Parts: sequence; C-alpha cells; structure tokens
Amino acid sequence: MDNFDNNYCYTFPAIRAMQAGKPFYIATCPLRIIPKIFMYDEEEVPVELRAQRTLNKSRIPEMTRYLVDSPKDYVFSALTASVGSDVEFVEADGMHNLGTLKVSMDAQMLINDGQHRRAAIEEAIKENPELGQDNIAVLFFVDEGLKRSQQMFADLNKYAVRPSSSLGTLYDHRDQASELARYLSINAKPFKGFTEFERSTISVRSSKLFTLSGIKQATRALFGKGAKDGFNDEEQKQAVSFWNTLNNHMVEWQHVQAKTLSSAEFRQEFITAHGIGLQALAIVGKEISKLNESQQAKLFLALKQINWLKSNPAWSNRAMQHGRLSKATSNIFLTAIEIKRQITLPITDDELTKEKELLNA
Repeated sequence: MDNFDNNYCYTFPAIRAMQAGKPFYIATCPLRIIPKIFMYDEEEVPVELRAQRTLNKSRIPEMTRYLVDSPKDYVFSALTASVGSDVEFVEADGMHNLGTLKVSMDAQMLINDGQHRRAAIEEAIKENPELGQDNIAVLFFVDEGLKRSQQMFADLNKYAVRPSSSLGTLYDHRDQASELARYLSINAKPFKGFTEFERSTISVRSSKLFTLSGIKQATRALFGKGAKDGFNDEEQKQAVSFWNTLNNHMVEWQHVQAKTLSSAEFRQEFITAHGIGLQALAIVGKEISKLNESQQAKLFLALKQINWLKSNPAWSNRAMQHGRLSKATSNIFLTAIEIKRQITLPITDDELTKEKELLNA
C-alpha cells in the first residue's frame, strides 16, 4: 500500500484467512473505539442505497442493560464489517497469516452484522467507561461496493434462526423466571418427566406435555410477575406447592403419569394439555392462593369437576376458535374467566366488561 506508513491508521492484531477466494481478517478491537470507527448507515438514506436494516432503537436499552449489569460475564459475538480498500496486512516475523491489519483512518468501515451491538456498546460505555477496555472480535471483509455489502447482509441473515423460547429458557442462567422453570421441571409433579426442553411446540408423537417456556410463562402468571421481575426462595416453594396441589386434582394429568392415557391422546382431546390451559389455571391459581386453606381446598375440588375436553361448549370462543386451540392473550383471559365462573370464584366488574367486549368483538 503506497505511503501507508505516512498516513494515520488504525492497527489491529489480526489473522488473515481466505473465504470464497477472497481474503478476510479476524481481528480484536477495544470496545471504546467501536462507536468511533464503525459507521452506521443512517435511516435517512433510502433503503435501496443501504446495506443494513433500519436500526430498531427499542432493542438498544435491553442490550445496553445486559452489558452494564453483567460486566464480568457478558458475551457479545463478533461484528462483521466491510472496510474500504485502504488496508494493509503486515505479517509477523515467521508467521504467514498472523500479523497486524492496518486500516487508513480515511477508510469507510461499515457494519454488515452487529449494528445493534455497536449501538448498545456505545450506550453502555457512557454508563460504565471501564467496559471500554474490553475487546470484541471483528471480521473485516474488504469492501467491493454497495451491491456486495447488501449481499453480505442478506447472506449473513439468511440462515440465522432464533433459538426456541424453551431452549433460551433452558440456557438462560441470569433470568430468575427461567431458573424457576428449570427447577419446577424436575421438582413439580405435573412437569417432572413431561417437560419439552428444546422446542416451543410439542410434536404429535412426543411423550412430553408442557414446554419449558410454557412453564415459565404460567408461573409468571401465577405470581402476576412481569418479564423483568425476579423470584425469591419463598415464591419457589409456593410455586412447587401450587403445581403439586393442582396435580392432585387434575385427573387427566394423573392418568398420563400412570400411563393409562397417552400424552398424544391427552393433547388431542383436552385443553389442559396445552399452554393456554396451563396459563389460564395459573391466572386462576393466583386468586386461589390469596384465600385461606379451607377455601383453597374447596376450589381445588371444584377444579377437579371441570370438563376439560376441547369439545366442551364452555371453551368455544375462549380456548377454542373455529375448532382450534388459540393461545392468544385474549383467549387465555377468556378461558381463565370461564374457569373462575365454573368454580364460583368471584369475577370483577372490570373482568366482566372486558369479557363482554372480547366475546362481542
């Protein structure tokens, strides 16, 4: 590169490699300079002239909070960037593909994958400047123009598949709701041996009944918790107690556990084999848990008498829509209201109004 040493440049420890007959570079970069050197194609540029999706600013605060709250154990995957042709790779002594990548400060560097990570890094460093000393991996591809950059974006995202919510719950050790769901899956009678850990839907032939993500959502509903709320040890005990007590009054659950009813047949015939039934029961359980022991016992006995078959007209336009289960929030609410009605648990005026509006919609 002519007169490269006479120009100001960024230098990165890097490895040179080949892909599709073209060189690319794997480098490390301090977080503090990420916002300074990587451009973002601003929203004002017409989409046909951009190489990135529009920045979804609603994603940034959560990603920023993740960095700020977990400075000792966060993980950010590599950024992928296109860099102008003003680059030079200087091999280390005796090393063919290990050395230093020099990039002119005048070169345009555009992120093809990771613009939300870049924005989160920028915000996180404002709150905790010490994060700026950390490093992130960057894959540099030499820019071949807008068409190539757009194709890179398409190729990088074409086969990206988000993990299922159940698998995310299984592997998320920071989220207390996920931690509790995992605990319940091995300690609560309805879930022990019947939890699907990897998928958010259960296949027809599976012996499982409930997804791990479904258990998490239902237990949040049991305590009226939001997505960001945690759980304490006492609530963990209460959750195990509730699900175990409920199990003692759910005849079909017991039949499946005793292998006198197959999981497949149970799922085909009953709403209580699905997430909507589990969440509706949890919503009702939240109200039951506020009562004294004798009142709770009476209501649990009433739950035992309910006809949970999908064919029961009581679930029409509630759990069932046009002959199929619906797990929409409105259907979960309507199902919970009907359960409350059948066990004579008081229904508020606001709930009745909302029920009427939803049924007449």
